[in-house]
Amino acid sequence: MASIRDVAKKANVGPATVSRVLNNSGYVSEESRRRIEQAMMELDYTPNELARNLFRKKTGIVALLVPSISHPFFAAFVEKAEEALHSRGYKTMLCNTAKEENAELEYLDMLNRHIVDGIISGVHSLEIEEYQKIKKPIVALDRYLGADIPVVAVNHEKGGRMAAEELAGSGCRMVLHFRGDQAVESPYHDRHHAFDRIMKERQVEVYSYELERNRFDMEYFEAVIQDIFSREIKFDGVFGTDMLAALYLREAKGRGLRVPEDVRVVSYDGTYVSRMTRPGMTAIIQPVEKLANEAAKMIDLLINGEACHEDKVVMEVGFQQGETTFRDR
Repeated sequence: MASIRDVAKKANVGPATVSRVLNNSGYVSEESRRRIEQAMMELDYTPNELARNLFRKKTGIVALLVPSISHPFFAAFVEKAEEALHSRGYKTMLCNTAKEENAELEYLDMLNRHIVDGIISGVHSLEIEEYQKIKKPIVALDRYLGADIPVVAVNHEKGGRMAAEELAGSGCRMVLHFRGDQAVESPYHDRHHAFDRIMKERQVEVYSYELERNRFDMEYFEAVIQDIFSREIKFDGVFGTDMLAALYLREAKGRGLRVPEDVRVVSYDGTYVSRMTRPGMTAIIQPVEKLANEAAKMIDLLINGEACHEDKVVMEVGFQQGETTFRDR
């Protein structure tokens, strides 16, 4: 296997000149650069990426923390974030934290020890004080982790308002509202507050069901749906994330309820799950690709010592009209 010294000898330059070309640092004449690149090609030389990263004091790796890769929203985010990071020259280290005790803390330690260059965190399990101890590049997805950590999120207030108006406009009088853990400091609370406010204005009764913290697995969601039906409350409207909405829809139909005649459903996220139900789901859409691109852009800026232009970047939500709601005429 050829070494830097072999390339230098063939190109008639010093090893330090080859190193400058490999690391794109310092001045190298065009003629010397051409000879070095030709020598590398002829010798089939492959740069030692680990050594090059040590020289740069960077690993070229960004850790991506999500609670569950099996959850449709986080799966879509990981796919798009990996693409966005790759286009900026980074490799992705994926951490699926929900079933790994202390995994989130371990990845923060890796950042501290320079094993990764930065972290994009979409998990809600660790207290924010742990993040505030780390003075390294971190970008938060839909969570407040401290004044110095930028956040990328969607306009949840608008999303909650749109969902409420759709259900109220479909004639609902008693609505089931699945909501996230209120102890988590997150922009998503804006969605729930807006939903409740509009429903109160429209004189629609809301039954709130608070979900457990950091639970995103199918087994838990199925148990939640069974718990809801065991309470024997007659709802004519439901608002929850795609997975919960789809599972509720399946159970309701299995019990002989008609959708949307007996119960109307609006989901939140707008992932592929919302397009697989029958009838087709009315949904509020989070723009996953835009969220991922913005998160990748922000972490790249921080890694390279630049400041993000905004502490919080908010993306607009979209609307998917399905067949699980209808408007009174």
